[in-house]
Amino acid sequence: VYSTMVVSAEVQKFVEQWMAWDRNDSTRAEITALVEAGDEKELRARLQKRIVFGTAGLRGPMKAGFACMNDLTVIQATQGLAKYLLAQFPDEKTRGVVIGYDGRHHSLRFAQLAAATFISQGILVYLFSRLVPTPFVSFATPHLKCVAGVMVTASHNPKDDNGYKVYWESGCQINVPHDKGILQQIDANLAPWDIHHDDLLAKSKDSLLKDPIDEVSAAYFEKVGSTCCFHQAYNASSKVPITYTAMHGVGAEWVARSFATFNLPPYIPVPEQISADPEFPTVEFPNPEEGQGALKLAMAAAEAHASPLILATDPDADRLAVAEKVAGPHETGWRIFTGNEIGAFLAYWLWQKNQASPDALPPAQIAMVNSTVSSKV
Repeated sequence: VYSTMVVSAEVQKFVEQWMAWDRNDSTRAEITALVEAGDEKELRARLQKRIVFGTAGLRGPMKAGFACMNDLTVIQATQGLAKYLLAQFPDEKTRGVVIGYDGRHHSLRFAQLAAATFISQGILVYLFSRLVPTPFVSFATPHLKCVAGVMVTASHNPKDDNGYKVYWESGCQINVPHDKGILQQIDANLAPWDIHHDDLLAKSKDSLLKDPIDEVSAAYFEKVGSTCCFHQAYNASSKVPITYTAMHGVGAEWVARSFATFNLPPYIPVPEQISADPEFPTVEFPNPEEGQGALKLAMAAAEAHASPLILATDPDADRLAVAEKVAGPHETGWRIFTGNEIGAFLAYWLWQKNQASPDALPPAQIAMVNSTVSSKV
């Protein structure tokens, strides 16, 4: 029971709509507290507009309100996505969707709510049983022949944020016009469906709810090994110690497996940052591309082990930073490469490998593609 006498009639309508739909006691209490405090400005900020769904899905602060990431907005987004996919793919129920999540606060809960919402429509769901990197969802979507994938993550955003990325059957993030079509279906399905999410998940195990972790991880690293690794024997004798930080994210286990796939010696971990921690206690912004500040602990660990190379991934392990210890007449200390430079290095390496191969493709049959936010280095 709460009083709305201290806010305007317009805001009172927003509050009543929220209370009619939200089933989470914690977020209901947040709105109640704002009403009792008469904080109309904050109530308008949270309730007057909806969180925007676009080609990047959803992303925002984890707070109560239609403009934020919470149980209700995740359910609403999934209801709209389910309806849109059912209209686009007649075989969606049997092909299914795959869902992953990172180590942020509420990520597992949001993933479970999304899974139950899909299952309520008879749609098969592959829900990873533990934390996975975002590339697993992108890879798993076409590998499992799913119509779409969902990754609950806010990538390298601050700790109070979370997000909901959507991938199409190709494994690529959704693009126009699908974003607009999904948004229309979200707006047409705002009232939560009458389902009990936790009960539905418990009843659906082994029927409409499957765990793809073993199959997907094995297939992913087999693909990495067969297409990206050229010198396993040479790698085994490498004398270059490599330092790695997971930036409090999900990368440690999977980067270790990548090193093993490439037959490289194990990496040197940055102990303060190697385990998933939703508080991100050592960095304000868990973005490895932020530079010296973000890589301070990694540099200290590298110095302690005479390691000249640092690799760093962001919390959902889909962003990479590289730093090298240099000592020359023009530059000394740690050189942090930009994403454009790393892309150029990788492209040059693959070009060289192709040219040296007896099965080399002619240059006319090779294309190098960059995104709109990358340079043409």
